[in-house]
Amino acid sequence: MNIRGVILEGYSNAGKTSLLKAIKQTQALDESAELSAVILGEHYSQILNNVQGEFVRLSRAQHLELLRNRVGMLKNLNDWAAYLGPGKRKSRGLFFILERFHLNHRVAFSDSDDAEITSIEHDLIKLGAKCLLLTISDDIVEERIKSRNPEVWINKSRDEIDLACKELIDTQNSLRIQASKSMVPTIEINTDNKEWDKYAGLIIEDNDFA
Repeated sequence: MNIRGVILEGYSNAGKTSLLKAIKQTQALDESAELSAVILGEHYSQILNNVQGEFVRLSRAQHLELLRNRVGMLKNLNDWAAYLGPGKRKSRGLFFILERFHLNHRVAFSDSDDAEITSIEHDLIKLGAKCLLLTISDDIVEERIKSRNPEVWINKSRDEIDLACKELIDTQNSLRIQASKSMVPTIEINTDNKEWDKYAGLIIEDNDFA
């Protein structure tokens, strides 16, 4: 297979953006890694988007179509590599990173029939996809959410802070539940220590991301 990739899932503040940056840097420095890479941040696959200054939420059908479109693009690239014939991973291989993809959909539409998202997951498996669910421990949730924009939280009430912490913890638990239902192999990584380079090295060096 000429293609492999990783899907980064997790709630805001779990470290998806930091890990994505680390993977890009590690992959670029690895002499044996694929020269070709497709890296799509969450703005290319998430449900809630800032469109011309207004927040727009995609419907279930719209989001499924969006995910199919992104997977179709990867399938077309892989088909081209297969058409060219056998070659070394470095020259012929393709590495991809997706962010907020199938698990994000499953959590948002957890009460809906999952047959269509399961079909997309089967296509992802054929493309060599693995999923990394990034999480943080409950006892450092408040510290982590305040670390991104400290000034935003200065005048927040205790109730507002507690509500934000509860939302993060509840969403993490929902992501875990949906990961157990997903067809895509998933590894949960606790990012309390923020060892981005270590996590990235494991991903680039090992096809199993183990």
